[in-house]
Amino acid sequence: MPHTRVRKATTSDVSQLAALLARAMEDDPVICWVIPHPETRRRVLPRFFAAMIRHLYLPADQVYTTADLAAAALWLPPGNAAPATSDVLRLASRVVLLLPLVGRALMRAPGMLRLLDANHPKEPHYYLALLGTEPARQGHGIGSAMLSPQLARCDAEGIPAYLESSNWRNVALYARHGFKVTKELKLAPAGPCMWLMWREPND
Repeated sequence: MPHTRVRKATTSDVSQLAALLARAMEDDPVICWVIPHPETRRRVLPRFFAAMIRHLYLPADQVYTTADLAAAALWLPPGNAAPATSDVLRLASRVVLLLPLVGRALMRAPGMLRLLDANHPKEPHYYLALLGTEPARQGHGIGSAMLSPQLARCDAEGIPAYLESSNWRNVALYARHGFKVTKELKLAPAGPCMWLMWREPND
């Protein structure tokens, strides 16, 4: 079906994909923990995701979407290290300058990013940094459609894949595609968890 055709995103798609990811992630447990106020999330996330796509993922030519822009997936190939904590915070600071009240909310972000960095695998792999689907279209198989082409590439090249799921509801989706939980990571004593997942290539 047309809505499941996956293609690479271009610079002309950035604004729409950033808005899509903001809607998809607005109620994500980790996002809500880092930026607790709903109105602040609605204002900040589109700008932050646009900066991430434009500066961190499009240069690696690994941003994917559907024909109708119903989903977005941000990948990094082997040899492209996951964005450093300093890079992510630098992008966040650009958004914070526009919305000074966000500053206090983002105090949790540096520790979280350092923790994720410390647990990121060193073995070469494809890294799925973010996958989001338009909320009204979730549960219709679009997430699986977004995963399939890249995972087929992993299998063809014999290279593992890695992701961090910030929502337990999504773990089953990734498990259906061969990912296995390697660690449940508590972000803070009273904070949410993330599930680190690894997928070995199929023969």
